[in-house]
Amino acid sequence: MQTTFLAQQFVPLMFCGLLAFLLTGFPVAFALAATGLGFGLIGMEAGIFPASLLQALPLRIFGIMQNDTLLAIPFFTFMGIILERSGMAEDLLETVGQVFGPLRGGLAIAVILVGALLAATTGVVAAAVISMGLISLPIMLRYGYNRSIATGAITASGTLAQSIPPSLVLIVLADQLGRSVGDMYAGALLPGLLLVALYIVFVVIVALVKPGWVPALPQEARIYREPHGGSGHRSLLVLVLICAAVGWGWAQVHDTLMTRWLERSTPSAGDEIVIMTLTLASITGLVLALFNRFSKMGLLSRLAEQVTFVLMPPLILIFLVLGTIFLGVATPTEGGAMGALGALILAIGKRRLSMPLLNQALENTAKLASFVLFILIGSTVFSFTFNAADGHFWVEHLFADMPGGGWGFLIVVNLLVFVLGMFIDFFEIAFIVLPLLAPVAEKILPGLVPGMTPDMAMIWFGVMIAMNLQTSFLTPPFGFALFYLRSVAAKFDYKDRVTGQTIRAVSTNEIYKGSIAFIMLQLIMVATIMTFPSLVVGNMAKDKGLSDAAVMEQLQMLDTEPMDGADEPTADEATPAEEATPADNAAPTLEAPPALDEEADPMAAMQEAIAKDGKKAKP
Repeated sequence: MQTTFLAQQFVPLMFCGLLAFLLTGFPVAFALAATGLGFGLIGMEAGIFPASLLQALPLRIFGIMQNDTLLAIPFFTFMGIILERSGMAEDLLETVGQVFGPLRGGLAIAVILVGALLAATTGVVAAAVISMGLISLPIMLRYGYNRSIATGAITASGTLAQSIPPSLVLIVLADQLGRSVGDMYAGALLPGLLLVALYIVFVVIVALVKPGWVPALPQEARIYREPHGGSGHRSLLVLVLICAAVGWGWAQVHDTLMTRWLERSTPSAGDEIVIMTLTLASITGLVLALFNRFSKMGLLSRLAEQVTFVLMPPLILIFLVLGTIFLGVATPTEGGAMGALGALILAIGKRRLSMPLLNQALENTAKLASFVLFILIGSTVFSFTFNAADGHFWVEHLFADMPGGGWGFLIVVNLLVFVLGMFIDFFEIAFIVLPLLAPVAEKILPGLVPGMTPDMAMIWFGVMIAMNLQTSFLTPPFGFALFYLRSVAAKFDYKDRVTGQTIRAVSTNEIYKGSIAFIMLQLIMVATIMTFPSLVVGNMAKDKGLSDAAVMEQLQMLDTEPMDGADEPTADEATPAEEATPADNAAPTLEAPPALDEEADPMAAMQEAIAKDGKKAKP
C-alpha cells in the first residue's frame, strides 16, 4: 500500500524534496543532483525503478562535457570581460552622451543605446548596470534628471544583455530546447532591437510631456567642440549619411552576390542582410576616419572622429561575429572564439591589455563556465530520475486541460516564469523549469499558427522566455539589476565635484519605482512576441504541407513503381492504354471508367475517404 502511494505521488514528492533543499540555502547545482540521486535510490529500493537505473547516468554527464555548443559560453564571456575591463563602457558612455546630450532626454537615450551595445558585447547584466551606474547616474543627477527615469533607464538597459545576441541566455535556451543557437540568435535579433526602440520612444514621450524631468546637457558640459565653437554634429551627420548610403547600396546587391558566392538556392534572410549591411557601413566609417586622421585633411570634426574610433571597432566585432553565424560560415562556438580574439586585439590596440587584466578575465570566465556546467550536470541528474518516473507525462497532463488550449498554456508558462524570476536566477529557471515544459510546448505550439513547424515553434517559445527572463531582472523584490544599481548608487548625500552642489542620496524606493515603467514596456514586448510570432520566425522556412492532390499523386507514383526484383515490362508487352492511344488529330473519347471495388482498388477507397473528410471539414 505504501509502495503504491509512493509510486503515484513520486513526482510531486520530488518537487517537494527539491524545494526543501533550496530553502535550506544549499547550492542549486548540488541540490538538484542530491534530489535526483536520493529519489532514484528510493525508487529502486521501493521497486519503482529497475536496479540498473543509474547505470546510464555517467554517459549523460559525459555527453554534457562533450557538448560543443556549450563552448560558446566561455568564449563570449571572455570577450565581454575583456571589452568591459578595457574601459569600453566608459568610452561609449562619454562619447554617446556627448552626441545626444544637447537633446532633452539625450542622456537617457545615450544610456539605452550604450546598454544595447554593452549587451551585444559583454553580455553580462552586472557589468553593464554597474558601469552605467558609476558613470552615468552621477551625471544625470548633477543636471537635474528625474530619479525614477534615471535609475529605470540604467537598470532596464542593463538587462538587454539577456535578449540581444550574442547572449549567454540564448545559448543556454537553445541547448535546453535542442535547437540551433544561430536560429535562436536570428529569432531574438528583431525583438531585441524593437525593445530598444520602445525604450527610446518612452524617453521621447517623457521629454515631450515632462521636459523638466529629462533636461538637456548644458553648454559647459559639452567637451568636444570645434575651434570656431561649433559642436561638430553636422560633420557627424554627413559621415552617418555616407555610411548609410554605402550600407543601402550593399543591401540592394547582397542577395545576388551571396547567392552566387555561397552557391545556395534560397534567398538571403532579412537578419543576415541587416547584419552584413551594418558591418559594411561601420567599416566604411572607420576607414574614412582613419584616412582623415592620417592625411590630416580635417574633413571630420573632433566629435565625428571620437564617435567613429570609439563606436565602430566594437560594432564591427559584433557584426562580424553575428554575420558569420547568420551566414553559416561559422558555428556559434567558432563565432565566440573569433569574438574573444577580436576583443584581445581591440584591447591591445587601445594599449589597455595587461597581465592582471588577462588573469582576471580568465579567472572570471572559468568561474562562470564552471557554475553553468555544474548546474547543468545537477539538472541532468534530476531530470534523469524525473523522466524515469514518467514526470514528463505528469507535466503534460497538468497542462493538457488548460483553459484556452495552447494560448492558455503560453499565458500560464509566462506568468510562471515571471513569478519565478522574482526569486531565482535565470540559469536555474533554464535548467530546472524549461526541460519540464519543452516537451509539452513542442506538442502544443506548432498547432497554434498555420504553417509553423516544431523548430519554428520552439525558437518562438525560447525567445519569448528570454524576453520574460529579462523582465525578471527588473522585478522587485529580488530583481538582480536593482541590487546591482543599489550597490553603486550613492547611499548618503554627497557634494558634486563639478557643480559643488549637495546631491541627495538615491533611495531604494526610487530605484524600485524607476523599474515599474520599464517592466510594463518589457511585458508589452512579451505580449507582442506572443501575438505576432512572425517577429521571431518570419525569416525561417514555413512548412507549407501537401494538398490532398499532391499526397495522392505521390502515393500513385509509389504504387506504380516496380517492386525490388519485379520484372519491368518489355517493349513487346504493350499495355492496353498504349494500344488504345488515339491519333494525334483525333479527339479523345470521354468514357466513364468502370466502377472499382474498394478492396480491389485501395487508392480509390483512400480518395473517397479524403473527399468525405473534406466535406465534413467545410462549414
